[in-house]
Amino acid sequence: MQRPFRQVDVFTSTPYRGNPLAVVLDAEGLTTEEMRRFANWTNLSETTFVLPPADPAADYRVRIFTPSAELPFAGHPTLGTCHAWLEAGGVPRDPRVVVQECGAGLIRVRGDDGMLAFAAPPLLRSGPVDESLLSGIAEALGITRDEIADAEWADNGPGWVALLLRDADAVLALRPGRVPVDVGVAGLYPAGSPFAYELRAFFPFYDSMAEDPVTGSLNASVAQWLLRTGRVTAPYTASQGTAMGRAGRIRITAEGDDVWVGGSVVTSVTGQVSL
Repeated sequence: MQRPFRQVDVFTSTPYRGNPLAVVLDAEGLTTEEMRRFANWTNLSETTFVLPPADPAADYRVRIFTPSAELPFAGHPTLGTCHAWLEAGGVPRDPRVVVQECGAGLIRVRGDDGMLAFAAPPLLRSGPVDESLLSGIAEALGITRDEIADAEWADNGPGWVALLLRDADAVLALRPGRVPVDVGVAGLYPAGSPFAYELRAFFPFYDSMAEDPVTGSLNASVAQWLLRTGRVTAPYTASQGTAMGRAGRIRITAEGDDVWVGGSVVTSVTGQVSL
């Protein structure tokens, strides 16, 4: 069966400088195994499948797959899927906001100064990280435990441990081995810089280490952490992907208890796939 398809680039206005995402826009009738197989074949960090919503409050439902597993929530797939759905003619119930249904529940997405932005979901796990785990992470990153200025669980679905190093240069200098868990590492830029901090995302991948170019879920939870601890003030722009030759730009705004994670999305491929 021919199904409409988009490949988009998220958190960038320049094609091929952000994080790519494959989107199957009509996935009704596909089995979980068929979705998993296709996501493995694309070999992108995530592939999404758009389905009719089960919740009457949602505009569509999405299932999010890495090449090896399904995720309840992820940020760049949320923005990329919404962009592709709107571009393909999707019309939200409320013109002010798109409501996406996913494994983590209902996620709001809105237009934000020419970008799309999602409301950061609540954390599933927060708080201090066990010292033995921190020591293992530091060893994998090739740094000492003393070089980690602060650390917290920042899990909103994928399972992130967030670290703060002394500055952005320390983050860019990392040459890690295989990390034991999904790890996000932030370092602040000096006051007056165009970006609040540099962020990198590492996760274990078989017998090696993988780095994600630009990560919406991690940016959401790190923003919640750094805003709460007073290290940054919103609105601000974060940078990610520099070490990989990308130019991810993530716009963070805050309204009351809501933290919004925004970015530009561009379409790279439009067509159909046989599934």
